[in-house]
Amino acid sequence: MAAEDRSDGVGAERLRPGDRLALRAWFGTRAAVVGISLLASALWSHGDLHDSFLGRWTQWDVDHFVEIARYGYGGDPAHPPDPGLPAFFPGLPLALRILHPLIPNWQLSALLVSLVAGAGAVVALARLAEHPAEGGTAPGAHAARPGLGAHGSAGSAGPRAVFALLLSPYAVFLFAGYSETLFLAFALPAWLLARQRRWPAAVLCAAGASCVRVTGLFLAAALIVEFLTADRRWRSAPWLAVPFLPVLGYTVYQWRRTGDWSAWQHAQEAGWGRSMVWPWTSFQTTWHAAFGSHDQFTTAFRVELIAAAVGVALTVWLLWRRQWAETVYVGLPLISLLTSAYYLSIGRATLLWWPLWLAIGRSRRPAYLFLIALFVPLMTAEVVTYNSGGWAG
Repeated sequence: MAAEDRSDGVGAERLRPGDRLALRAWFGTRAAVVGISLLASALWSHGDLHDSFLGRWTQWDVDHFVEIARYGYGGDPAHPPDPGLPAFFPGLPLALRILHPLIPNWQLSALLVSLVAGAGAVVALARLAEHPAEGGTAPGAHAARPGLGAHGSAGSAGPRAVFALLLSPYAVFLFAGYSETLFLAFALPAWLLARQRRWPAAVLCAAGASCVRVTGLFLAAALIVEFLTADRRWRSAPWLAVPFLPVLGYTVYQWRRTGDWSAWQHAQEAGWGRSMVWPWTSFQTTWHAAFGSHDQFTTAFRVELIAAAVGVALTVWLLWRRQWAETVYVGLPLISLLTSAYYLSIGRATLLWWPLWLAIGRSRRPAYLFLIALFVPLMTAEVVTYNSGGWAG
């Protein structure tokens, strides 16, 4: 491999200008989220806004991750067992458990894991945005040159993609102690390393992602497609099985614990009523929830429909550009989400669709600025909603 390829790797010791800009964007937006949270708490007392800062950021799934970290998948022995806990992969709870001797406060640990993991993720995203495009492109299209966005100046695509991600409507979950940030900290370097054909390192990072979220399965499938369409160095092929091993290990663990080979799926059904249905049935159920009734989740279901439309459009666009591996990475989990009993967490899933943020980062300046202007108030509203204890995604 050429020396210039290796210097582009996530393990390079020297931070490049784009890396530093990405890190400034990360920590700057984290400070902004803190400011919004504190200001909302000072101005209003709605819902949980009167709670402590750490308490406001330990909402919804964060409670489940902390419970698993503290007690295991059996849950808090002082309460009835939660049948939904096996739906959460062990990567983040394990990270919290490892940190606990150093940071006894579980809530603080969850925020720190996201803070540190996000720093690595944004550097990888910035480098990926400036990496030369691989694989097929649309007829008549030309691959972007290294360091040059499709319509931007040299070196601008990376920071722009990072800002698009960090200011996106659901970016609140990159601050909270959710699993998306830790997943991206493994998955984005895995994709960048695969682009550099450094397969052993790529699949080890992908295995880390598979420990964190079931989305790691789709990442593993996409890496196989990337290998088959752009590399085919068959001596490296056995490495491609590695990202599936954590999922297999977790399945065996839950089977030994519960006697159920489908414990993950059954936990989804028991905790959230999510089972596989025909896509039109899922759409009809979500549409009715969004427009046929009015409760605290009405707006959330409307947003889910918009996010689903964005996902379908993104998948079609990737197909048109013949980016087969990216199509698999975005399309397969989208199919899973669109065939669930109802649309849930599709908006939050957009955080994991890095082809979307790369495309926005490489977009024309007017379109980019329009999207950022649209994102910022929505993201601000989501921070306030989350801090108040409302359903934010």
